[in-house]
Amino acid sequence: MLLVADSGSTKTNWLLSDKKNKPVEIETIGFNPFFHSTDFVFDELKKSKLLLQHAASVMQVKYFGSGCSSADRKKIIAEALQKIFTKADVFVDHDMLGACLAACNNTPGLVAILGTGSNIAFWDGKEIFPTNHGLGYILGDEGSGSYFGRKLITHFLYGIMPDDLKKKFYDQYKMTKEIAIENVYHKPGANVYLASFARFLSFEAKHPYIQNLIYKGFMEFAETSVLAYPQHKQHSVHFIGSIAYHFRDLLEKVAHEKGFKVGKVIVRPVDDLLSYFMQR
Repeated sequence: MLLVADSGSTKTNWLLSDKKNKPVEIETIGFNPFFHSTDFVFDELKKSKLLLQHAASVMQVKYFGSGCSSADRKKIIAEALQKIFTKADVFVDHDMLGACLAACNNTPGLVAILGTGSNIAFWDGKEIFPTNHGLGYILGDEGSGSYFGRKLITHFLYGIMPDDLKKKFYDQYKMTKEIAIENVYHKPGANVYLASFARFLSFEAKHPYIQNLIYKGFMEFAETSVLAYPQHKQHSVHFIGSIAYHFRDLLEKVAHEKGFKVGKVIVRPVDDLLSYFMQR
């Protein structure tokens, strides 16, 4: 059986296929070797009854995850997977490669991830060109879930958020300055914590404040990331992530203003990745 995984910092989507029946869908927490050890990943994987149930039948694992950009970090994830799927050939690589394969297969294109964090790369159909992006939630991540979560919290605490939304935001999160500082500066997983507030965007998607916030975030991502690649003039820019999907109209507006074309917008690349590997 083939097991394909797409892992962000918040969650991991798994698809298990025997090429005959409908794929089995599994969801676990997200993993990032910047923050998680092999033992932590292994212990979390053991909590999934479905993964354990099928472990002995898995012959191939194709895992694409955030933070898996160097040999030592790939090893952290690979060793945990190998402990679970003892008979499998385990392949681990960066979520950007997974995004490129999902969106482009073997054709060239620019691919942007707008998930918990953000990143972008040019894919020539065979390999990813080196990138200076993907700087993380402190230095970068423009247009991502953690970016918008940070904006919501700071705007609420600074009193910039409109009063009608301020009440709803407080009723839902009971946010205070002390809570924000504790979770961002003193607890692990600050990027995931910040990104969790992005759900508020979908609750109030039509509010002018939210529309403007999203527009500015997409514009910042376009200016810092998309326009940094001269290939945006010749190739479509494909986007991965729910924020891009749900606010595609604003994404198209920014693209029109900045002179690039939006290609595919994919909520979860694991479906396209499974199709890619099933055909090989």
